[in-house]
Amino acid sequence: MKKTALFLFFIVAGAQCFAQTEPKFEKIDGLLNHFYSNDRFMGSVSIREKNDVVFESAYGYADVANGIKATTHTKYKIGSITKMFTAAIVFQLIEDKKLTLDTKLSQFYPDVKNADSISIGQLLNHKSGIYNYTDAPEFMEYTSSPQTKTELLKRIMSYEPAFKPGEKAEYSNSNYILLGFIIEDITKKTYKANVNDRIVNPLKLKDTYYFSKTNPKRNEAYSYHFEDGKWIQSDEWDSSIAYAAGALLSTPNDLTKFIKALFDGKIIKPESLEQMKKTDMGYGKGIFIFPFGERHFYGHNGGIESFSSVLGYYPKEEMAISIIQNGNNYDLNEIMVGVLSCYYKIPYPLPNLKTATVSTDILKGYTGVFASKDIPLKMTFTYTEEGLMAQATGQSEFPLTPVADNEFVFNPASINIVFKDKNNFVLKQGGMEFNFTRE
Repeated sequence: MKKTALFLFFIVAGAQCFAQTEPKFEKIDGLLNHFYSNDRFMGSVSIREKNDVVFESAYGYADVANGIKATTHTKYKIGSITKMFTAAIVFQLIEDKKLTLDTKLSQFYPDVKNADSISIGQLLNHKSGIYNYTDAPEFMEYTSSPQTKTELLKRIMSYEPAFKPGEKAEYSNSNYILLGFIIEDITKKTYKANVNDRIVNPLKLKDTYYFSKTNPKRNEAYSYHFEDGKWIQSDEWDSSIAYAAGALLSTPNDLTKFIKALFDGKIIKPESLEQMKKTDMGYGKGIFIFPFGERHFYGHNGGIESFSSVLGYYPKEEMAISIIQNGNNYDLNEIMVGVLSCYYKIPYPLPNLKTATVSTDILKGYTGVFASKDIPLKMTFTYTEEGLMAQATGQSEFPLTPVADNEFVFNPASINIVFKDKNNFVLKQGGMEFNFTRE
């Protein structure tokens, strides 16, 4: 599930936005409008400093077919960010002495393979070895069909373990499905009721709940992929498929409020939060660490249907940020890098989002090895079914997007390559230009 300040309200093409009147927020809005106007993004963003939302904006549509635009209160399915809610409830039960991190899965579901060797802690940080049921070849065949607890358990128990418990860490939605069942077994309440009673209602999260069939009249968004020049609505999943691993919907504003409360000790105790944050083999317990330069954000990402989402919190500055997209046509991680770069006033040129169709003969004509007198670096170009590929000395190969017959870009690294002819090109990056000649 892969301020108190004077606010300026304004409407831009396809967007509903408010922000403090600071240039960095205008740049963020300009960047997101750039993605939206080039059919690369629809969705919403919220940035919170301490307890105040300083930037919140929505772009595009909640319902394309009926022309219903998204607003800052449009709800989106958040996928695996749901796991942060699940983990927080588990820690509440630990604080209530109903569980421990060392409690074995066999106490609840002894028929799961290796259950007597799998602890609650290992379920939380993906060290259980339980096979990820969403990786199974048949998974997409039943995503729209309601699944009972018995059916999900049967599916999870039918797979062989991916590895021995504790041997390594590997992401598995199955872990959080089981944690949801354990929460229900202990509390004698549904997972949905636990989320409402323990987190949503105490924090007054008005736009967060367990999803059902999408209803645009409730300001709920459909998700879309881009195909043949237009947004195509993606098939909906039944909520039982995602359950405690990914069945919540929310808004970026509610999510930033949630993570701020989590780090303020309003959901679990500080010692529980430290356990949640502690990483082992790259995984925390329901939380990840996202680096951005010297800063390290805590949070989670998510994906379900064609929704993708990310939530992060930087404790030193008490800054929270969330982006959710329901129009998925660009890497959300790259969008987040752009937004954070604008926020921290780091130069970030608008990515070139134009594309062009270039013939195979022209692309093959650029293949070969090129060297530069300007820098001790060689560039090798090859042609594959994916198009023209480039590789710099000692680095990984990367795809080039054509914007003209002789011009190519690699947006994640802000690389622009312009061929003067088949034997010479100019590489532009970071305000610098380097000339290359075919060897």
